[in-house]
Amino acid sequence: MSVTELKERLVAATETVNALRERLKQNRLLLLDTDVAGYARSQGRTPVCFGPTDLVCCRTLQGHTGKVYSLDWTLEKNHVVSASQDGRIIVWNALTSQKTHAIKLPCAWVMTCAFSPTAQSVACGGLDSVCSIFNLNSPTDRDGNIPVSRTLSGHKGYVSCCQYVPDEETHLITSSGDRTCVLWDITTGQRTSVFGGEFQCGHTADVLSVSINGSNSRTFLSGSCDATARLWDTRVASRAVRTFHGHEGDVNAVKFFPDGNRFGTGSDDGTCRLFDIRTGHQLQAYSQQNGDNDDRHVTSIAFSTSGRLLFAGYSNGDCYVWDTLLAKVVLNLGSLQNSHEGRISCLGLSSDGSALCTGSWDTNLKIWAFGGHRKMV
Repeated sequence: MSVTELKERLVAATETVNALRERLKQNRLLLLDTDVAGYARSQGRTPVCFGPTDLVCCRTLQGHTGKVYSLDWTLEKNHVVSASQDGRIIVWNALTSQKTHAIKLPCAWVMTCAFSPTAQSVACGGLDSVCSIFNLNSPTDRDGNIPVSRTLSGHKGYVSCCQYVPDEETHLITSSGDRTCVLWDITTGQRTSVFGGEFQCGHTADVLSVSINGSNSRTFLSGSCDATARLWDTRVASRAVRTFHGHEGDVNAVKFFPDGNRFGTGSDDGTCRLFDIRTGHQLQAYSQQNGDNDDRHVTSIAFSTSGRLLFAGYSNGDCYVWDTLLAKVVLNLGSLQNSHEGRISCLGLSSDGSALCTGSWDTNLKIWAFGGHRKMV
């Protein structure tokens, strides 16, 4: 068979695949007779009452000299770790704004950071394609730096996200530009499982984010530049349990809903979406219909403790608080006087639901405190 014939067959096969993908999309839409907001309106539900006095910026954490790319809260204590392209990760006391640790990184191009469950260690990764572990109790070297306690090497592309397995100090999951996710044994530094890559049922482009199910730590989600999110079981690495379609751009963020049966996504297409992992169906899309989303990419998301609120950070500096039930924006932190002055790159909710932390390319982090009656919304 000649090269010309092969190219013609490839073009024909591509057209067939695209046609089938469009048919599947239309069939999925036909099955969705309503969405969460439509059902809630039919039941007479009203939007949650939420305003600027219910979520107030109480502290600005200043110390980074470069763009903040990632943050994470501790589970038990009021501490936040942040990663910046100034080549440092900083551990903050969120109550006092004081820095407890400032760690100089081997590679300045860091993209992600995470606390271990006991907050004794932090992990980070970036363009050096490795995940570095730092023990916060380790003695410093001559220059006052904490040395790397473990380096997890094996990815063939940048490390985009890392997250410790809940209640396990010795295992974490990373995602990478090499199209894979990896479950690591930190004790040995070895890969326990690789999800995707050479397998046909993995992502077909860079993986940008992961979220581990708090209700069942054997399952986790991944979001990718192939515009899909995938559900994985750590016991079966050869293929994804389910693939979720709907977005028309890179899926930058995935996050499990508090009940573990649903999850949210945020994408370059300017929308957030809510999916059900049991049926595979999209339950709701969250987007501003009357705006131009070309420069409003969703970079990060988080749910409130009950799941009634969805927090979404955007590339244009907006930070929307969505009513997940009625798909309405109840507050935009980006419109407040003390908001960030640049892209919202990351955000996260404290474990008790009492505070939100946002990080930005303006080099700062901000702590937003809920009013007393809003603590567990």
